[in-house]
Amino acid sequence: MAKKPMLYEIQYTGAAARDLKKLKGNRPVLESIDRKIVALRANPRSHGVEKLTDDTTYRVRDGEYRILYEIDDKAKTVLITRVRDRKEAYRDR
Repeated sequence: MAKKPMLYEIQYTGAAARDLKKLKGNRPVLESIDRKIVALRANPRSHGVEKLTDDTTYRVRDGEYRILYEIDDKAKTVLITRVRDRKEAYRDR
């Protein structure tokens, strides 16, 4: 019998939660971002994910938005740190 892969738990920083709250009025964008985040549960290093230069942060694109996150393989968690427009995504990290 095939073993089910362990899914990662998704967690959010306060800043990421505020970023998502700002997008509540834009339902299509919010739903698209949510699909990308849910997909990270199964494979946080999938095709299209880029490791940023600081060696702890990863980035996945979703249209004009960037989802920045960190992976803890021991705890099986993905910590979403920011969800921002591509023009602002890398400021104040």
